[in-house]
Amino acid sequence: MTRVRAGLPWLLLGVLVLAQIGYPLTDGTARARLTVATVVLGYLLSVGHALLTRGPGTAAALVLVATGGGLAVEAVGVATGVPFGFYDYSGELGPKLLGVPVIIPLAWTWMAWPAWLAAVRLVGPGPGRVVLAALGLATWDLFLDPQMVAEGYWTWQDPTPALPGLPGIPVGNYVGWLLVGLAMMTALATVAAPAARVTRAGDGPMYALYLWTYGSSVLAHAVFLDLPASAVWGAATMAVVAVPLAVVLARAAARDRRTGRVGA
Repeated sequence: MTRVRAGLPWLLLGVLVLAQIGYPLTDGTARARLTVATVVLGYLLSVGHALLTRGPGTAAALVLVATGGGLAVEAVGVATGVPFGFYDYSGELGPKLLGVPVIIPLAWTWMAWPAWLAAVRLVGPGPGRVVLAALGLATWDLFLDPQMVAEGYWTWQDPTPALPGLPGIPVGNYVGWLLVGLAMMTALATVAAPAARVTRAGDGPMYALYLWTYGSSVLAHAVFLDLPASAVWGAATMAVVAVPLAVVLARAAARDRRTGRVGA
């Protein structure tokens, strides 16, 4: 990658971070608009990174699997209650398609790609990689759903049984996320180009995105959003991927410093 191409994902990540920092500082319509803008930025970051580092085939596969698959499963979910339970979206997140705000499948894509690349970094090819990637995506929902439900962006008709401290969201929703994550990651592992199954020097922005999402979510829920239970649940579950990733990256950086190499 040229220096400019390598720097574009980092630049977009910086803009995304600034937008997310602004979330606790807003409310009402401004917060809803900022949420939409953040999802669009995250989508452009992940799809753009896939395009720049793996080429148009991988980017297309990501869009097909995560964006198309995300829209399909959400449309089925809204219509039938499978696999997340019966829920409804408010009108605050922009235009809808098949009863689903357009930004929702973009959000699936936004986090599917860094979750996949984190698993690629941590685990060799095979079922274990798919499972870890699915966990990396699904555990994010322990932050996402409590935050969005608290804002009234979507609601469940029957949110029981719920996890302790997380009212308004049925346990079955999280099971549904894991099942969808497994399906998505299996499909991505199957249809994406071979380049998507190995690490690349330019993957740093996606690792940073995943770790930023983890750390900033814990902080925001615990301190700024008055959601201490989701801070605990999210911290405990998303750590399954985030903590090993942080350890592996720290060790690689230390090794590069000892050998005089410049880490990616």
